[in-house]
Amino acid sequence: KVAIKGIERELICPACKELFTHPLILPCQHNICHKCVKEILFAFEDSFADGGSESSNQSSPRIRISASSMDRIDRINRSGIKRNSLTPRSTLFPCPSCQRDIDLGERGINGLFRNFTLETIVERYRQAARAAIAIMCDFCKPPPQESTKSCMDCSASYCNECFKIHHPWGTVKAQHEYVGPTTNFRPKILMCPEHEMERVNMYCEICRRPVCHLCKLGGGHANHRVTTMSTAYKTLKEKLSKDIEYLISKESQVKAHITQLDLLLKETECNSERAKQEASQSFEKLYHVLEEKKSAALRAIETSKNIRLEKLQTQVEEYQGLLENNGLVGYAQEVLKETDPSCFVQTAKQLHVRIQKATESLTSFRPAAETTFEDFVVDTAKQEDILGDLSFHSNGLEIPEINEEQSRMYNKALISWECPGKTDSADIYILEYHKLNKEEENVTWQKTEVCGKSKVLSDLDDDSSYAFRVRGYKGSISSPWSQEVIMRTPPAPVFSFLFDDKCGYNNEHLQLNPRRTSVESRAGFPLLLGSERLQIGCYTTLDYIIGDTGIAKGKHFWAFSVEAYSYLVKVGVVPSNKIQKLFHNTHDVTSPRYEQDSGHDSGSEDAFFDSSQPCTLVTLGMNKFFIPATPAAPKDPASRILPLPSCLGICLDCDRGRVGFYDAGRMKCLYECEVDCSGLMYPAFALMGGAAVHLEEAVTAKYREYHDNI
Repeated sequence: KVAIKGIERELICPACKELFTHPLILPCQHNICHKCVKEILFAFEDSFADGGSESSNQSSPRIRISASSMDRIDRINRSGIKRNSLTPRSTLFPCPSCQRDIDLGERGINGLFRNFTLETIVERYRQAARAAIAIMCDFCKPPPQESTKSCMDCSASYCNECFKIHHPWGTVKAQHEYVGPTTNFRPKILMCPEHEMERVNMYCEICRRPVCHLCKLGGGHANHRVTTMSTAYKTLKEKLSKDIEYLISKESQVKAHITQLDLLLKETECNSERAKQEASQSFEKLYHVLEEKKSAALRAIETSKNIRLEKLQTQVEEYQGLLENNGLVGYAQEVLKETDPSCFVQTAKQLHVRIQKATESLTSFRPAAETTFEDFVVDTAKQEDILGDLSFHSNGLEIPEINEEQSRMYNKALISWECPGKTDSADIYILEYHKLNKEEENVTWQKTEVCGKSKVLSDLDDDSSYAFRVRGYKGSISSPWSQEVIMRTPPAPVFSFLFDDKCGYNNEHLQLNPRRTSVESRAGFPLLLGSERLQIGCYTTLDYIIGDTGIAKGKHFWAFSVEAYSYLVKVGVVPSNKIQKLFHNTHDVTSPRYEQDSGHDSGSEDAFFDSSQPCTLVTLGMNKFFIPATPAAPKDPASRILPLPSCLGICLDCDRGRVGFYDAGRMKCLYECEVDCSGLMYPAFALMGGAAVHLEEAVTAKYREYHDNI
């Protein structure tokens, strides 16, 4: 028997936080319950079905799944989650212990070994914890008797009488292996999960797992270094025994560390209380400042109110005096009763002036004071933002910087950042962004929490500029915000296509990669043979290639990059009704029409060349971008030559009949012209000499969104 006391934490599943039940060994060597694996995979699949939501907690307690959902779980076990199109049969599982996505291979859960050793230890712990609870016989008639032994072959427990009945002497069952009463039944022979009829008899030192001879002969361990099971058992047992002996010999050192940790626990408690007091004092100061400001504001409003009420009340009294038999009018009526002319004149002169002023006030009535208090509105927007950012700032937490070179704006936005010291001192990052709009006065930042150093955003509007900033958090301590970076989204939804390897593709001059996302012009021996007959002043041939998908309507954008060493590349669009003309319009290198001394006027020849083009293309080459010579273009040829951007984009608007050529890094239009969109429009490319074009890859939902050590 082994000592059970004090090992509870080693027997707890990291997912359900309960004792292990049928534990499985993951490729990362962590253990997890068989049921928990199914439930986490089920939740993981739902997170992808909801558009890549990250709201699911990988270490949450068990999710209660209805019986109708079990079929979906079994389907996941058989086929796996297809996270990556390049490895469609790969099953990724988020390990709750190391927080990494673990590849379970083609067989998924069915390819994992059951940890019978751990299961036995858990059962011993259970028995020690419930020693007073007896294991009853499985075959007694009610009431059942207490069992005395358990059969490992029958996976059942028996009392003495039932054991004799079901295992009679002289039969095969009499040879069964029996042990003391237990509920943990394990097979005698460990079978291979990939080859279910074969027992494991070797140990793969590369994958660190038992394998059978078929795995070594033609399976996934064919080229791996393996050893016999007995040798592995002996070696690992010796290593484990030595390590255990070493730890036992260091018991005094461990106790010293425990004592030190106990002191650190007490010190942490004291320091936390001190920090709470300091934080409370800081907030009390803020409360005091706010209370003073509040009292001052209320006093100012009250003073202004009293002054205004006094003015209005005086004005009310003045107007009440204009009423009959009241105030000024009543006094004037009494003066009119005076019969002595000299006395009347003496009093009426001053009274008449007052009556005239009262009459004028009636014609131009104006309140003596304003009733609104608009001047007393307290604007706290900036203060609210500052208080919203109030946190524990630390000089040790570095300010992250958004890496504009690694960040991308395409079908989705990929925002990537790094720390200047190249250390990841923050636990999580908060990425905020907002759309730049001149009409909006108050900016509302959208916030998202990220565990890594990059984030993919998919809810941005086309043809819009956005500001981004990021800050790091370590517990409740945060770094200041990074410098804001402004990036612009593509002018239209991204159009996805591959190079067409069938329609007009010249495999002698052009070479496609297997994924059909890159094309390269090979200026090799075939072109050299074709140039054997060339004389001076002759044009050479352009090799065309188009996209495999056409556009019928709407506005679309796609991006690509051209290698800096490329000699000549043309890019643009071609309508479907002119594709055949495009591939049959290549220039004959021996035709005298293209010789400089053919007698043709150069101007008329250029006009014929321009009018005969079946598609709309711009020229790139020698690390330059050439704006076509049009009436609206600058007359100076040097001003029509621009540096070649690292990434180019084309925006086709079929509804307006316009095509634009963009610097895709800054989303700036370099050139725009009209185009005939009467038919299906296809992306078109032409290469000559040494040149290469690479289509921009789409940003996926989980692109670069994992830790650097995964």
